[in-house]
Amino acid sequence: MTFPDLIPQLSALMPALRGRMIANQPLAELTWFRVGGPAQILFSPADEDDLAYFLAHLPADIAVTVVGLGSNLIVRDGGVEGVVIRLGRGFNEITVEDGHKLRVGTAVPDVRVAKAAADAGIDGLAFYRGIPGGIGGALRMNAGAHHGETKDCLIEARAVDRTGARHVLANGDFGFHYRHSGAPADFIFTSALYQGRPGEPAAILAEMDRITAAREASQPIREKTGGSTFKNPPGNKAWQLVDAAGCRGLKVGAAQVSEMHCNFLINTGGATAAEIEGLGEEVRRRVKQNSGVELEWEIKRIGVPLS
Repeated sequence: MTFPDLIPQLSALMPALRGRMIANQPLAELTWFRVGGPAQILFSPADEDDLAYFLAHLPADIAVTVVGLGSNLIVRDGGVEGVVIRLGRGFNEITVEDGHKLRVGTAVPDVRVAKAAADAGIDGLAFYRGIPGGIGGALRMNAGAHHGETKDCLIEARAVDRTGARHVLANGDFGFHYRHSGAPADFIFTSALYQGRPGEPAAILAEMDRITAAREASQPIREKTGGSTFKNPPGNKAWQLVDAAGCRGLKVGAAQVSEMHCNFLINTGGATAAEIEGLGEEVRRRVKQNSGVELEWEIKRIGVPLS
């Protein structure tokens, strides 16, 4: 699908814009599944000021979608209407602050945050080594793994809303719970401040190595996948429900439920987004039929199907 080019219209409205806009940019290459159609406009702002300027001048009837590193994302085959915003170099800094604090841009990968904290002797952030994705997504979904969650160490985060207004949210403003943040849906996070505790770099790095080994032994991390597909229902583990419903190894086209960890879907080569999402829905149907539990997607799905 090819969308109408909005760049001439937007450029006229935003003469001082410094970031980059690309029309009909394929998004598949930006996702771990390697599937999906184009963004009508892909915008990469230069910094927070540029992002605020863009949003303040963007017509209200043009939809905005934010993507991060694409690790927990299905982009549908028809692509995404409106503007897709992806933060880049202007949101990629890490600064160590007094009192075992770390200030991080939201385009920074989670694993890099864990390493920077370890190098600075800041304990409490090693769990990020086990999470594929970036800090923006971690804030949005209260990302966690290996006995740690974002809510446990976040002090505050900066954000820009759809009108271009800026906000600072304290931890308590997020309404965090399991794999969820209650922050307004139109907030685009730009940086976060974390509180750690004193630690020995060698011990923290050893913990990160343990997390890495555990992931490699139990998850298909070298496949084209989107990480954990479904949230764990209260009192249950999603993978056990999927396994009990006979879905381990189940295929739809070139999409497959991982044999190694059946809460992971994988693109075995040439899968479409429709096949991957359709496989997920078939798993949900079978689990509901088998156990009565309705699984909730953890992977974000955006865009429109091919017509």
